[in-house]
Amino acid sequence: MTLFSTFTRIFPATHGASAIGLSAIAKFAAVSRQRRALAKLDDAALLDMGLTRADVNAELKRPVWDVPSNWRG
Repeated sequence: MTLFSTFTRIFPATHGASAIGLSAIAKFAAVSRQRRALAKLDDAALLDMGLTRADVNAELKRPVWDVPSNWRG
């Protein structure tokens, strides 16, 4: 499976191929930004969210396209 077919399967677009690419890039950038922000939180903030440093490290190792299905809409 190619990277493009993975993008289009995970992030379907309704306005043609260019929308698929732009939509996927925007969503991947958002996921990447959110994961970087998560990595910067201190242990007290993680505890407030019910997360451990191990949870965060596991999240950071996931590929950018590996997101919950409800985020793909």
